[in-house]
Amino acid sequence: MVNKTLFAREWKANYKLLLIFLAVLTMYISIIISMFDPKLGRVLEEFTEAMPEMMSLFGMAGMTMTLVGFLSNYLYGMLLIAFPMVFLILLSLRLVVKYVDQGAMSYLLSSQTSRACLIRTQVTVLVTNIFVLDGYCVLLGIACSEWMFPGKLDMPAYLSLNMGMFCLHFFLAGYCFMISCMCNESRKAALAGAGIPVLFLLLQMLSNMEGAAEWLRYLTLFSMFQQEKLIEAEATGYIFAVGLFAIGAVCLWIGKRSFERRDLPL
Repeated sequence: MVNKTLFAREWKANYKLLLIFLAVLTMYISIIISMFDPKLGRVLEEFTEAMPEMMSLFGMAGMTMTLVGFLSNYLYGMLLIAFPMVFLILLSLRLVVKYVDQGAMSYLLSSQTSRACLIRTQVTVLVTNIFVLDGYCVLLGIACSEWMFPGKLDMPAYLSLNMGMFCLHFFLAGYCFMISCMCNESRKAALAGAGIPVLFLLLQMLSNMEGAAEWLRYLTLFSMFQQEKLIEAEATGYIFAVGLFAIGAVCLWIGKRSFERRDLPL
């Protein structure tokens, strides 16, 4: 069970943060979809040939002339990883370690709310925020695509791609929440919670460049989000996506158990 009062309070306290990121993503998604033009395919190919390293660095190499392929490279290769990652880091810190650091956790626990109930409520707040964020991006992408390019969006491939993206976001949320549950200071939690995801993102960007840096993909879990395989509905893409979800679930469980059992500076 969750504490409904605390759940509503957390949503009221954090919805503005969500709205800020939704506004930013609305701008990027709508602008990038409007840039799609199959007739520019040759121009993009020439641009990639001229600066292959730069295009690969941001996950924009190997563009296809389908709308979903275009979105996979321009949106899902970087923007829809980086911005939600920052949001989930901030939200995770606000849900647990912020209260511990400020000494407010004693107030929450003194209201006849058990640690188990409190942390379940915070997990529920986190997961529902992921659903709202990803659900909004999916619906916005569909709406903009159908408005600007009717019938051009391969819906099964698009939904498959977003399923993988949700699993990646779930992993990020689970990891950041686990760190938030284990730390007593916001500063340390921010360093550990943001440091590893940012490192993973940098390694992913470097591994996109063909050549000596390609082996770096084996050092980042972000490589488990395989857009091309998800678009093509290959089993490998789904297996890795489920793997990301499972890792996120394990991180949430570890964070929950850690919070329930450790000594808190109340």
